[in-house]
Amino acid sequence: MVRRVPRDRGQVTIEFLGMTPLIIVTLVVVWQCVLVGYTFTLAGNAADEAVRAGTAADPGAREGACQEAGLDKLGDAWRGNADVDCGTGGGYVTADVSLPVPVLFPGTIDFPVTVHGHAGAVEEEDGD
Repeated sequence: MVRRVPRDRGQVTIEFLGMTPLIIVTLVVVWQCVLVGYTFTLAGNAADEAVRAGTAADPGAREGACQEAGLDKLGDAWRGNADVDCGTGGGYVTADVSLPVPVLFPGTIDFPVTVHGHAGAVEEEDGD
């Protein structure tokens, strides 16, 4: 009489299939965190660019130049819902950029969370 030893055939496959949903959820959460961080970076950069253009522009065209520069560096997915506010006062130019955080794919659905970027600089004076 031959005794057969029980084997674990297929056990790795079953364990992998059981872990697959957890792996996918982890990847989705990590990707969403990357999008949140990237949106923060875009908002800060857009505010910096807006202020830079606003300080270099003539006082009459300052707000338009500021808003245009703030939107210029944003990708199409973020530009549509972006809000760029520029202001001056006391020799200081400021820019506030608000961007909604996308859900998984930029340009589709946005979270009800908005990321804000703020920048400020002293107005440039003519040397005349």
